[in-house]
Amino acid sequence: MPVYFAYHNKALFSFATVGQKIEWMRANPRVCVEVDEIVSPQQWVSVVVLGRYEELPDTPEWQSTRAVAHKLLEKSAMWWEPEYVESSGPRPLVPIFYRIRVDRMTGHRAVPRPGGIA
Repeated sequence: MPVYFAYHNKALFSFATVGQKIEWMRANPRVCVEVDEIVSPQQWVSVVVLGRYEELPDTPEWQSTRAVAHKLLEKSAMWWEPEYVESSGPRPLVPIFYRIRVDRMTGHRAVPRPGGIA
């Protein structure tokens, strides 16, 4: 499922509202995130992150971590929009900030060969 995130101190920080994605991560906090940047069929980068989901609740002990997440995420205009777009059914629009602590990261890339032959 698509997410917007920011990487900081070996963790991915993100935000969502209650829905299937959050329910799945709550049920099984061992998660995998794949990030792809595709320029063309011959030029792309794919990174896979394996880690552990951790909610950042709106409580006093988590306020500084939530503030870091918010500051990182707000660097992108409209960072909150994908989660507040009309959904197929009613759901609470309560923000859930979370991080995924990175355990392992791997990836692949393709670059065009000189002369344009793939």
